[in-house]
Order: sequence, then C-alpha cells, then structure tokens
Amino acid sequence: MRRRIPHVKRLSVGLLLAAVGLLPAPVLAHHSFGAEYDANKPITLTGVLTNIEWTNPHSHFYLDVKDETGKVVNWKFEGYGPGVLYRTGWKKDVTMKPGDTITVFGWRARDGGNWAHSREITLSDGRKMFFGPPAGTGDGGNTPAVEVK
Repeated sequence: MRRRIPHVKRLSVGLLLAAVGLLPAPVLAHHSFGAEYDANKPITLTGVLTNIEWTNPHSHFYLDVKDETGKVVNWKFEGYGPGVLYRTGWKKDVTMKPGDTITVFGWRARDGGNWAHSREITLSDGRKMFFGPPAGTGDGGNTPAVEVK
C-alpha cells in the first residue's frame, strides 16, 4: 500500500520559505553615488584619523577635523570595499592607521552632514592613493557617466 503525503511536502516547503523570510536582512542597502552624495560639492579636509572600518560593500574611515571656529568635528568618509582597497595597494593597519594626519578629497553628502564620499587620500608621507571611486554624474543616474555615441 502506497502512502500519500503531498500535503506534508507542501507544508514543509511553506514552513521553510516562511523561515527564510524571517532571516534578518541587511539594514543598509547598496546605493548609487548620486543618491547620497553631490558631485557639485567637492571637499578637501585635513585631519587626524580616528577609526577605519574595513567592511563590505564599502569601507569607512573617520577623521577629526577642526572647523572654522577651531572646534573639532568628526567626519565619516565612505570608499571602496576591502577587496578593492587591497588590490589597489592598501594594507590594513599599515597604509594608514588611527593617529595619522591625512588629507582627503571627496564629495559632501547631499544632506550637508559631516560625512562624504572619499576619492583621493594624501597620506602623512605625501603618497596619494584612491580610497573611493570617481563621483559619476551626481544626478542619481539620469545622465550617462560617459558620452554615448
């Protein structure tokens, strides 16, 4: 005598799908340059590195910068993920580390806060290295990044 249990299979698949749906999703989604940063607001800041987060999909570093009144303000900069940084010559805890004085060129956040997209870093020994990609179009992707022919 053959047993029929198709409803059990369907129930198992349903429970599995429901369980997967309850798994935590990443809090921050990957975003375009134009959604967060303004290509019309370039910024160059010099300060003391306070922290580096070698995380995917983007690494971040924090810089204590004196504002025009002399008050120290902590800035957050976003850049490439660790894999790209490594391939372009960066070495974790060697190339730059907390306490180093660096200069950063990048683009300010659209909301005007103390955070930016980094591009070029001038290290304390004078070397220049890229920490993040170029700005792109800055319009959220409405204009092609290259001339279309």
